[in-house]
This record gives sequence, C-alpha cells and structure tokens, in this order.
Amino acid sequence: MGGPKREGPTGARVLRETIRGQRRRVLTASLLGVAHQGCEALVPVVIGVIIDDAVATGSAGSLLRWLLVLAVLFLVLSTSYRTAARITDGAGEHAAHALRLKLGARVLDPRGGADAGRLPGALTAVATGDATRVGAVAAAVPYALSALAGLALSAVLLLRVSVPLGLLVLLGVPPLLWLGRLISRPLEARSEVEQERAAHASGVAADLVAGLRVLKGIGAETAAVSRYRSTSRESLAAALRAARSRAWHDGAILALTGLFIAAIALFGAHLAMRGDITVGELVAAVGLAQFLLGPFQLLTYVNGELALGRASAERIAEVLASPPAVAGGRAPLPHPLAGRIRLRGLTHGSLRGVDLDIAAGCVLGVVAKEPAAAHDLLLCLGRELDPGEGSVELDGTALTELDPVSARRAVLVAHHDADLFESSLLDNVRAETGATEPELAPALAAAAADDVARALPQGTATVLSERGRSLSGGQRQRVALARALAADPPVLVVHDPTTAVDTVTESRIAGRLRDLRDGRTTILVTTSPALLAATDRVVLLEDGAVAADGEHGELVATHATYRSVVLA
Repeated sequence: MGGPKREGPTGARVLRETIRGQRRRVLTASLLGVAHQGCEALVPVVIGVIIDDAVATGSAGSLLRWLLVLAVLFLVLSTSYRTAARITDGAGEHAAHALRLKLGARVLDPRGGADAGRLPGALTAVATGDATRVGAVAAAVPYALSALAGLALSAVLLLRVSVPLGLLVLLGVPPLLWLGRLISRPLEARSEVEQERAAHASGVAADLVAGLRVLKGIGAETAAVSRYRSTSRESLAAALRAARSRAWHDGAILALTGLFIAAIALFGAHLAMRGDITVGELVAAVGLAQFLLGPFQLLTYVNGELALGRASAERIAEVLASPPAVAGGRAPLPHPLAGRIRLRGLTHGSLRGVDLDIAAGCVLGVVAKEPAAAHDLLLCLGRELDPGEGSVELDGTALTELDPVSARRAVLVAHHDADLFESSLLDNVRAETGATEPELAPALAAAAADDVARALPQGTATVLSERGRSLSGGQRQRVALARALAADPPVLVVHDPTTAVDTVTESRIAGRLRDLRDGRTTILVTTSPALLAATDRVVLLEDGAVAADGEHGELVATHATYRSVVLA
C-alpha cells in the first residue's frame, strides 16, 4: 500500500531506544537472571551426583558435602531472583516514565501538531497504556536473556550426560523459537487494533465528559450515550479478540514446549534402560527436562510482551513523528516592540486575501459574519498554524520568521473556550507571571473577576474544580479574561470574552478593558455591541475578506450586513 513516508522514529526504533535507555538496569538484571537460571539448572545435576556418589556408595561425608553445595545453590538462586525481579520492575517503570516524558514534550512542543486528528483522551491512552506496554518490554529483556542462558546451560549439561540428549536440545530450541514468533503475529496485529479502539473510546469519553453540561442543556444525553455505547462495544470486541489471541498464543506455546520436554524425558529414559547413562544421570536428565519448562515459559511471556509492545511502540512512534503544525523561526523579536500588526494577502481556510493594518496601541474590533473566518484568523494570529498564502507581520517582521514561543508571548490569543485549572482563582489568573495579588488587582477589576472572588468562600484563594466547573459560564469567562489581561502582552487578541456575562457587567468590562489596555494593541474578535463600542475602529469580515472598516456607530448606521450580525 502506498502513502507518504513517515518522518521520525519508528516503532522498532522506539523499542531499541527504550531498552538502550535502561541498559544498566537491563544488564544488571540479566546477569542476576543468568545466575538464577544457572543455579536452577545445576540443582538436578547436583541431585544426580548425590545419588551416584553418595546414596549409591553410602558415603555420609560425600552426602553432607553435596547437600552443602545444594544449599548454597538455593541461597544464590533465591537471592538473585528477588534482586533481579526488583531491578526488572524498576527498569519497566523507568522506561515507561521516560516515554511519557518524551510524549509530553512532543505534545507540549510549541510547534504543535501532535494533537492533529487525535482526541485528548486518545493521547492520554498512548501516554499511559502504550507507554506501560513498551516499558514492559524493557523489563522482559532480562527474562529473555536469562531464559536463553538457561537453555544453553541445560544443553551443555545434557551434553555431558549424553551427547544425543544435548544435541536434541540444541537442535530443537531454534525451531521452537521460530514457531513462537509465527504464533505471536496474530496477537501483535490484534493488540494494535485493541489499543486503537481503546484509545478512541477514551477520547470519546473525555469529549463527552467535557461537554456534559452542554449535552444536558440541549437534551442530547441519549444520543451521547448511544455514541459512547457503540464506541465502547467496538473497543470491547477488539479487546476480546486480543484476549482470545493471547490465550491461543500461550496455549500453543505451552503445548509445543510440553511435547518437547516430554520427548527429552522419554529419550533420557530410553538411554537409561539401555545402560548408556546411570540412574543419577537419568534423574539429572529428567530434572533438566523439567527445568526447561521454566525458560520456555519465560520465553512465552517475553514473546507475548514483545507482540504487545511492538503494537504500542508503533502508536507512540506515530505521535512522536507527528509533523509540526508550524515551522520554527529564528528571527529576534523587534526591539523596542511597538505592537503594530499588518496582514498582507492572508489566505488560510475561509480567509481570502485579507489586507489589514492595525496601528500600535489601537483597540480594534473584528466582526466575522462566518464563525470559521474568526477561528482561522485566531489560529494565524496565535501562530498555531502558518497561513497558506500571505503573512501576518509584527512591527514589520513576519510571525513565521519568529520562534513560536516568542511570537505567542508578543501576540497573546485568548480563545473563547480557554480552560481553567484545578487550582486557586488567584493562581489561575497569575499563571506564570509570578505577580502578587495587589499587582493582579487591576486585571481582576477590569474583567469583573473581583466580583467573582467576593462571591467565593475563600475569595481569590478558593480552589476551583477541574476546568473551573465549580463556576458558572460567565464567571469562568471573567476569570479567563483576567488571566489574559494579567499577562499584559504587547498585543492581546481576545475572542468573545463576554458571551455568558450579563449586559451590565459586560458594559463595565468594556470600559475597564479599554482603560487597562491603553497604549497596548488590543484586538477584540466579537459581535458584542458593548465591546465594539469601546474600540477605535471595527473591521467586518464577510466571505473571508474585509467588507467594511470604520467606527462601530458609523457601521451600525450605514452597513446592513454589519448591523444584522452585531444587532441580531
């Protein structure tokens, strides 16, 4: 199948780098695992020696010596197992944590792009379930290495007992491993589908929870439940298919290894009946055959973890390799920064060749007849996307030439649906400014968020619930507006900041906002008459282009389209 070549890490590379990042823990755990497997393999051999050298001869001294050796073996294998298990678990947790840090850094990359086509819940599923599965691969590597070492040592010990027995193990193990790899392929494919369905279900659930109030308000709970039920059933069906594949995989591997071990035991018994090996050597051979079940079970476990890990690694790689939404620029910010904005032939989405000059310190209103035009304008001004044609300039420098972080600090876009955080009201307004409450007082007052604080039990110290759901819609808008004003950027772009605020409060906000932003460029993308009346000039966007430009009162009196949009 054709398609664009993906740039960035692949699933195999994610797995390699994950294991390499934990190489010290993996190596230490592997050495301890080899010690454990070696001691386990030597136990039946020592028991066979006891039978031949002590029991058969009646030597008490020999019996005590070999029992002491046996005790030392059990001490070493017990200690090495416990230590190796602790280190491997740590390797898996550290590996998963490192992957979450990488995913977090990619999602928070100022250039964006990681969330394109993905619901927030899907990204959460990748950063939790998929990262845990890939981390489990790092924890499984020591088990694989120790199991292979155990198989090799068993073959060597069996060769010393009987060359045919040793050759049976040496020649039989590779085909078994190859069959195990073939058997794991359906599990890998179905695990990938399962993770995709589970991630989509998580995304839908997060989306529905976020819009729960709206759904209840419009009476759409039944449709929402039906949507989630359908998605959840698809996820359940995929999980059951993956579970059946895992059961078939584990059962088939166990049956193969059981037949192989039975063949070794029967062949050893045949050699003993012929007198080719002693009773002690037969006990050692049977014990080694039983011991082989342990390494094979470990390899079965590792094979399953690799199948699951490869599927998850591919999903992680897709996020890490997501192309950035905007390119990184290197031009420095103009200094001193006046705040003049100029749009030249701006074409993106529904915008069609927009030309606009905004003087430094101007308070400009933008009225968009089509909501999509307002949305696209905000994306371009905030450098969340670079325009297909034309440019947005800040004091003569195109935003595309600036680093996204610098551009957004200079031109702050406060979206209509800005979220609040589960913290105090004061911390939500302060954000990263580090300002004190007295320093934030003007911003709180301008946004009428001081009224919100007075209505709360602990005032500005009151802790808000997740996304500010403990506040009403109008209260959330005022707090979000106060946060944007407190940042005090050279250019502030605000989108519909008062749609849920009563008209009296809205008029008060309009006057205070203009006073607070005096001398600083402010762009109000809104259809609110109260806010537009406080601007220096207003532009009307119709069909993606500037259709009118003038003062609010003048446009209300002379432009029918403007009047219908603003006063409707």
